Amino acid sequence: MIEFQFTPYQVVVPLFSLLMVAYAWNLVLRQKKTIWEGALWTLFWSAVAYISLMPSSLQYLSTVTGIKKNENAATITAIGVLFFIVFYLIMRIEELGQRLTAIVQDKALRDAGIPGGSDKNFAKGETMKNQE
Repeated sequence: MIEFQFTPYQVVVPLFSLLMVAYAWNLVLRQKKTIWEGALWTLFWSAVAYISLMPSSLQYLSTVTGIKKNENAATITAIGVLFFIVFYLIMRIEELGQRLTAIVQDKALRDAGIPGGSDKNFAKGETMKNQE
């Protein structure tokens, strides 16, 4: 029989990961997050739990990236993922800024008595220029 010896880290991290997955799906059920976001959070926290339970699994990442030490491979990969997340967030912020500008312009035109677009078109992300 194989005997496993877990460190406190290998007990706490998977439990915390399970808690975070449950929280993510709670947000999905309350319609504060999409199913896609819930699935991504589940994938992320499952990977964190798996790596904490099987640290030798980083050997594959080390081999694929060509970086000799497992810790360095994990760090570089995490930095790459963080750069992607920051890029995605910047794109979303710019999109929201454009939508907000279009809504404010439409409201200003309606307040001035100049006919503009309808609110339902702004929910789809359309501006007055798109409607012409």
